[in-house]
Amino acid sequence: MAKYVELANQIKEQIQNNVWQVGTKLPSLRKQTELSGLSLMTAMNAYQLLESQGWVVSHSRSGYVVAPPVQDVAALFPKQHLHETESVDINDFVFDILQASRKNTVTNFGFAYPEANLYPQNQVNKSLVRAARKITTSHDLDNFPPGNETLRHIIAKRYAAQGVNIHPDEIVITAGALEALNLSLQSVTKAGDWVIVESPCFYGALQSLERLNLRALSVNTHPTEGIDLKDLETALQTHQVKACWLMTNFQNPLGFSLSDDKKRRLVKLLQQYNVYLIEDDVYNELYYGATKPLPAKAFDDSGIVLHCASFSKSLVAGFRIGWVAAGSRALQIQKIQLMSTLSTSAPVQLTLADYLSTRHYERHLRLLRRKLEQRKFQIWQLLRSHLPKDVQVNYSSGGYFIWVALPAHVNATELYKMAISDDISIAPGEMFATTQQFQHCFRMNASLQATDSVVRAIERLGMLIRQLL
Repeated sequence: MAKYVELANQIKEQIQNNVWQVGTKLPSLRKQTELSGLSLMTAMNAYQLLESQGWVVSHSRSGYVVAPPVQDVAALFPKQHLHETESVDINDFVFDILQASRKNTVTNFGFAYPEANLYPQNQVNKSLVRAARKITTSHDLDNFPPGNETLRHIIAKRYAAQGVNIHPDEIVITAGALEALNLSLQSVTKAGDWVIVESPCFYGALQSLERLNLRALSVNTHPTEGIDLKDLETALQTHQVKACWLMTNFQNPLGFSLSDDKKRRLVKLLQQYNVYLIEDDVYNELYYGATKPLPAKAFDDSGIVLHCASFSKSLVAGFRIGWVAAGSRALQIQKIQLMSTLSTSAPVQLTLADYLSTRHYERHLRLLRRKLEQRKFQIWQLLRSHLPKDVQVNYSSGGYFIWVALPAHVNATELYKMAISDDISIAPGEMFATTQQFQHCFRMNASLQATDSVVRAIERLGMLIRQLL
């Protein structure tokens, strides 16, 4: 056994024996070399192994810290390998829940975006003013599909920083990531085709399948390890699948990220069956460690991955600017966009091109990640303190969602109805699936600051759950 694996196992055992408690900082790498007598590289490899297994998280300014325990939420519901849905019907349910959460008085744990006070509104507004001064009537044409050239070059450079080579001409600017995902889906499918989704998955994917009259094939997905590749291959063997819509980093609603090895195997599998991957990667900037996770697109050498992302979760939600790195499908996607939304807002594209040309964005991202990490950990602690002990709270290192599983006989939609009458919103599990498999689960937005009102709302949720129990 390698020395770094031995060291990792020793530290893991110490964590299990409560020598190192949740939130406790581990010895620095240099101190660990003194304690163990091993090299700095061995200590670093051991810590990185522990981080990949979910035992520790790396904080940018305080080293490695013991992570909340990974709980097997998957054990709380029966494993359903595949589920066929000939006709998706979820939009009305999702619409009603989102509408009920719009009141200003609601403590909105069901909201899909980070809390608004995390955005650099003043700096972005200054860029908006500068863009407004420069804009002319010709800018409308300049920002037609595929979108603003400066903005596409900036996005291409951000790919290049990760070693992913994307030509600016492969990038199509869209009105948010959801348009990028929808256009990508339209470019590779027709009504009646089978599309693979995770189970549970982002409800926007199900809404898109419903709108386009596509058939859903839901594949079993583990809350910490992601989609089951064996079940995925079974689906590919038994159905004429045209596309997969998957989240690879900080998945909504579960929060997991696929390992690089799993992303590589996923792409290879889809290449084997000639199936497109529509990669929903809107949370890729919201990592907690030192390294930004790679997209599955990084392992694609055949052009089957259409990588979709946006600035809505990391910068400004209301601007609705996203993109797709579509490769050879870029021209077709532009044509479809021209027939639907025509083009993305020219002033907003110019604003983002101006803002992203400064150093503000990287500074904002560093601050945003720190705040999200702190807030998510605080919300996790509050949930563990105020929810009944037989409720499973799944923590993931990155993003801002927490997946909660109630005992199997408790209906989270009923909990939602009780909570919303008290001006507390959650996202019940039925929003994220075509079956009733997750009706005892719900998603929490953990980007909220732990104010007195937020604490009281969590306490009230705990009381309501006890009533249902």
